[in-house]
Amino acid sequence: TDKTREAWAALRTARNALESAEAEAEALHAEEEFLRHAVAELHALAPQPGEDADLDAARRLMRAAARIREDVVRAHEALGLDGAEGMLSDATRWLDGAAEAAEGRLDGPLEALGRAMDALGEAEQGVAAALEALAFDPHALEAAEERLFAIRALARKHGAAPDDLAETAETLRARLEALDASASHLKGLQEALKAAEADYAKAAETLRAARAKAARKLEKAMASELAPLKLERAAFSVALSEADAGPEGRDMVTFEVATTPGAPPGPLARIASGGELSRFLLALKVCLSRGGEALTLIFDEIDRGVGGATADAVGRRLSALAETGQVLVVTHSPQVAALGGHHWRVEKQVSATSATSTVVPLDDRARVDEIARMLSGDRVTAEARAAAKVLMGA
Repeated sequence: TDKTREAWAALRTARNALESAEAEAEALHAEEEFLRHAVAELHALAPQPGEDADLDAARRLMRAAARIREDVVRAHEALGLDGAEGMLSDATRWLDGAAEAAEGRLDGPLEALGRAMDALGEAEQGVAAALEALAFDPHALEAAEERLFAIRALARKHGAAPDDLAETAETLRARLEALDASASHLKGLQEALKAAEADYAKAAETLRAARAKAARKLEKAMASELAPLKLERAAFSVALSEADAGPEGRDMVTFEVATTPGAPPGPLARIASGGELSRFLLALKVCLSRGGEALTLIFDEIDRGVGGATADAVGRRLSALAETGQVLVVTHSPQVAALGGHHWRVEKQVSATSATSTVVPLDDRARVDEIARMLSGDRVTAEARAAAKVLMGA
């Protein structure tokens, strides 16, 4: 039975694992189209952490350059040979021609013009560098804006920050891989379930064979027990039929009896009368308690529905059973009670507010009186006491 329970537990585990995986695969298949499109879209765009900020800064710079570059170009032209540089050069050339005749009066202005020419050259170089930095390809601005807007649109679509899109892509890719792997995973779980089913079937079949063997043994033991209980013409059998699979196997065990020779057997509870049922149950307890440790068996009105010689037979079987264990019997039958080794009387007192039951041990005299009362009623006669002693073998 333990192996069958273990095999059943393993089978349930395998079945639950497969059902869970199938449900998960079904959920993934429901969004397969979305996953494949989203993964392909994110893979094609391939947004990187920090790219949104870089594109935004480049875009702002190029848009600012577009606004100020024209003024910078004009400034560069104004500082060039056709502008301030040319005018300063002409002024220097003219003053150089007049300096000798000016007897030193133009030396200061010429030195200042030299310094101005140096400063002008430095300014022109700076403006040229700024102009070069402000130079951009309009197509680059368009491309930066398109990529920036595409990244932000995807971020809104997936409810994520632009810098988290790479992580979102990995998450969706993992789900898609799980979807692609689900077929193989399901196949493995299906094979595991088949193996668990085979193990359970083998364990259940082994258990069924053991039950069939035990059933024949019980039938043989019951045949020897029924005769002393005045059921020598009755037949007892154990029927095994198919039942729903469970931890106890796939068998329905039914005790069947036939109390009339030639009559077809039927379920014990339906075929046997009250008195017969009591004796069948006694025989079953006797048979099922054999071969183990000394047991304490309790019978509550096992003699119900029987009397006379049959009640005496039941009492003698109970007495024999007490030789290998402890037997407690609750009975209203004097024939059964008379064969007990010890007696207690159960009394019940009822008041307006409560009910109390007590158990009173009986000495030898009280035992005779109680058996006599069971024979004759509340009025115990000498004849009743004499009959009680005869029953008790005193």
